[in-house]
Amino acid sequence: MKKSLLKTFFALSASLWLCGYLFTSVSVASTSLPAWSGSIKSLNLYGEEAPADLFSAYHLSSNRARLNMDWQPAQSWHLETSLDHQYLWSDPSRAFPLASSGYNRHLDMDKVWQHGEHGASRLQVDRLNLQWRTGKVDTTLGRQAVGFGRILIYSPLDVIAPFAPDAIDTEIRIGIDALHTIFNYGLDGQLGAIAVWGAEARYDSFLATWTDNRAGLDILMIGGRLRGHTMFGAGMAGSLGTLGLKAEFSIHKSREGEDTTGVLHDVYTLAAIETWYRFDNGISLIAQYLYNGPGADDPEDYPKVLVSAPLQEGLTHLLGQHYLIAAPSYELHSLATAQSLILYNLGDHSALIRPTLDLSLADNLSLQLFWTWNIGQKPRAASPLLPVEPRSEFGLRGDSGGLFLTWFF
Repeated sequence: MKKSLLKTFFALSASLWLCGYLFTSVSVASTSLPAWSGSIKSLNLYGEEAPADLFSAYHLSSNRARLNMDWQPAQSWHLETSLDHQYLWSDPSRAFPLASSGYNRHLDMDKVWQHGEHGASRLQVDRLNLQWRTGKVDTTLGRQAVGFGRILIYSPLDVIAPFAPDAIDTEIRIGIDALHTIFNYGLDGQLGAIAVWGAEARYDSFLATWTDNRAGLDILMIGGRLRGHTMFGAGMAGSLGTLGLKAEFSIHKSREGEDTTGVLHDVYTLAAIETWYRFDNGISLIAQYLYNGPGADDPEDYPKVLVSAPLQEGLTHLLGQHYLIAAPSYELHSLATAQSLILYNLGDHSALIRPTLDLSLADNLSLQLFWTWNIGQKPRAASPLLPVEPRSEFGLRGDSGGLFLTWFF
């Protein structure tokens, strides 16, 4: 752990809190006691062997316990902290190492343990931030959750710490080290600025944002330096009667001096159009077209995408360029909902299909059952230097399934 950086962070946070507490014109009677909450989650997976022996069959169990503390010592000040502990077990041994904390954290506040050949655990500070509100300005300093965009499945504007489109657990976004300031004007207008301190100086981000509502349309814009490269994005969200419509895009210019493992394109675009509709029979459908500029048209170039900077940094999670995505859902009972996720690669005609069944077992206790089919042309042997030649994206994967149990308290 970088003790000097951690001490600096705590000292700065304590100083800000002390100044706000001393100078804000709020009585002691308006303060409140800390509020505690948390969750326990257990994700258990079985995966079949991948084609061409790319990956053997596996079992995985990820178990997380989280404790949150929210405290408002004065009307204008708010402190948020969260501790998150994950225990990961996998067979074959160490087949799935603990995921990296990402490129958007400067302070090392993790502790990792290895438990034999199959198990590992991590205790991390996932939230540690101080929020200050005065007049029309909101400021948050420290490890916090930040998300942009209105599109639900895969947003081109969610550029800092986005979820993968096929992620199972999307309830809690990973915390990043940032200073985020928002100026509120009018009824819905916001001007924002965010500075993110990355693991290295080249991964620092400095972005400006604007959101407003004009004539029933939500308008969004974001631009600046994202992990060392220039980007700009915009989007709109509205409706035509009962049909919800959203459109977003972001344009990125690769970092100067990027090597051959960096990106396939000097300039690339992410763009999407998403619709939402609820049918009279109760079925709700979210459908999206996605253009994934960092990807490749030819499956032979998928290995280059896998090692490219956009994919390694989480800006994209897909290998192709053109996708149709659908997420239908239907409430079978007040305690049971059937859902599905369909990702279809228009270039190589492969698909990921994941039906799920969500069950409410008790207050704040839920269970999700799921199975994922990966459909597409299987890879073939190529040469000693390239053991397999991809012929489709989802044809590289084996099918998998499992259960996800969640309890909030």
